[in-house]
This record gives sequence, C-alpha cells and structure tokens, in this order.
Amino acid sequence: MADRLFVATRKGLFTVHRASAGWKIARCDFFGDNIPMMLPDRRDGALYAALAHGHYGSKIHRSRDDGKTWEEIGVPTYPEPPAGAEPVLCPMRGTPVPNKLELIWSLESGGADEPGVLWCGTVPGGLFKSTDSGATWSLVQSLWDHPSRRKWFGGGLDWPGIHSICVHPHDSRHVTIGISCGGVWVTRDGGQSWACKADGMRAEYMPPEQAGTPDIQDPHRVVQCAANPDALWAQHHNGIFVTMNGCESWSEVKNAIPSGFGFAVAVHPRDGQTAWFVPAVKDERRVPVDARVVVSRTRDGGQSFEALRDGLPQEHAYDIAFRHALDIDESGERLAFGTTTGSVWITENGGGRWAQLTAHLPPVYCVRFG
Repeated sequence: MADRLFVATRKGLFTVHRASAGWKIARCDFFGDNIPMMLPDRRDGALYAALAHGHYGSKIHRSRDDGKTWEEIGVPTYPEPPAGAEPVLCPMRGTPVPNKLELIWSLESGGADEPGVLWCGTVPGGLFKSTDSGATWSLVQSLWDHPSRRKWFGGGLDWPGIHSICVHPHDSRHVTIGISCGGVWVTRDGGQSWACKADGMRAEYMPPEQAGTPDIQDPHRVVQCAANPDALWAQHHNGIFVTMNGCESWSEVKNAIPSGFGFAVAVHPRDGQTAWFVPAVKDERRVPVDARVVVSRTRDGGQSFEALRDGLPQEHAYDIAFRHALDIDESGERLAFGTTTGSVWITENGGGRWAQLTAHLPPVYCVRFG
C-alpha cells in the first residue's frame, strides 16, 4: 500500500504521509502557488509539479530527492504555425485557437521500458512528449494537425484540453487520451497516427443528430485498469461510460446512484469491473446530491452501484471533486479524494469507511499516491 499522498492545490503542493498514528500533512512546497497537476514517477522516484503563475504562465519543476529540492525544467511550447497556414477556429466562438500554452492539465509517465519518457496534455488541446525527463518537450504534431481538431471546442474552459493520458501497461506505444469536447483518441504506434475511439458515447448538449458523433464527446476523465487494460472507464459530461474491449465501443451506464454526473473516476488496478466516482447533481448545479457527499462504487461493471457515505458529511456539504482529485493506490484498497472546499478524505478499505484528513486546504486540483 502507498504511504504517501500528494495534494496539489490552488495555493501549494502538500505532501501527506501515513505513520502509525495515521495520515498527516508533512510538508508544503510552492506555498501560495497554483499547482494544477503533479506527477510522482514511480519508475525512478522523480517528482514533477506543474505551476500556473498568474503573471509568468505555466512552469514545471522536478525533484530528484523526494521533494527536498526542486529545479525548474522545460515547459511545453507550441511551434509557430507554417507561414500562410489557415488558423483553426473554435467552432463555438469562431475565433482562432491559440498556439500558446494556457494550462498543463495532465502529466503521465511513459512505459516501464521508456525511461525518461513523459507525456503532457495541455489546454488548448496539445499533447506533448518528452524523452529526457522533462528537460525538453515536443508537440505531437500528428494529433495537433489532425483534421478532427477543428471540431474540438472545449467544455468549461475556453478551449479543448487533454486531461487524461493512459499508457498501456504492456505496450508503451499504445496510448489512450481523453479530450474535453474532443472525444477519446488512441495511438498504437507511439503517436505517429491516431484514431478517435468514442463510439457509444452520447453528447446530450448537441443536436440529436450529432449526439453520437465521436470527436465532440466530452469525457471529463478516462482511466484504465492496469491488470486488464481493455477495461477503461469514463466520467463523461452526460454520465458514465465503460468499455471492456479497449475503446472499440463504449456502453452507457444508466443506473448510477445518486447521479451519473461528476468529474472524477478511479478504477481498481486489478479488477476492471470495479470503479469509483464522486457524483454531483448535474451540469448546471454542481453540488452533491441533497448536499450530501458520497462516493459511488460499482463492483460489477456498472450493473449496480453502492453509495458510500460512512465518514463523509451528510448535510450542508457542497464539496465537488475535480477530475484529477480522486486517486487509488496499487492495492486497490486505499483511495483519496480532495474537493473544492479544501477537504481531503482517505479510505483504507475500498471506500467502506472514509476518514477526513483536513477540511482547511485551498481548493484541491489533484491528488496522487506515490
């Protein structure tokens, strides 16, 4: 089981350790800075923190000594478009999608056989790859130049963003990504070519005749089972979707309780049928159902759900868990989630009982065991 948890917030990166007396915040790095994403690289122990400065833009820092010291490293940079190239217009706004980094929204390690490889998803819709542990980054041009990008339009943010990157545990060249209002995309050749794999998803916010269009779907988060990589779950804008055939087709799960709306999802590392969600009412009312925080769990691939409440506030609670603010460790028993109100809860029995670590942090953007 993991005994360390990282909590990235609006005002710093907090490290939490488990000791004999329980979980305790041990340190805060980048105090006062906005940390939208962090990555503990389990291959070599390096830590990566993405910072979003108000005046200086996005930065990435790396630590090779467990967070004792940090160094600023490279940051993804969009290349200038070719002279005379027709700009890509946002279909919602009719304005050009900028070739400029606005937000680092996902950071993931490459495969175990790819030391130094990192993947980074950004807003506006760029996927970047580093082969030197983040010293330099290259835009995955094949995806950036894909004709379908002209359909991507973003969700809650102004531009589409890549928020989920799943590297196949047995094939490092097989990568699945989730794009807000851009669908789910898969490469099997390390990023040289891509295919949109969102058949079966449903976009209720589109006209009926376009609701099933794959490359405008809005997955909020996509996760992959480590032991059964053909099993992936998506918390979508319009509900929960699951695939058990490696994204060849997705099925909608319609009986989630207390609702199917939310942002975060976690899948059991050894059981693709088991997944957890932190539900909210719906798009236009982003609060817990009946102001009661619950985590929903399915153990049978979405056939049935349990609403896990033990240890969670059951009145006047308005916590929302962002898409990266739920994580599970390699045991499948320890999960943690953080919320917009600065609360963090941890369970050590798969959600049967939750313990509150704190209720006083800044808004939580990301939690990760490591």
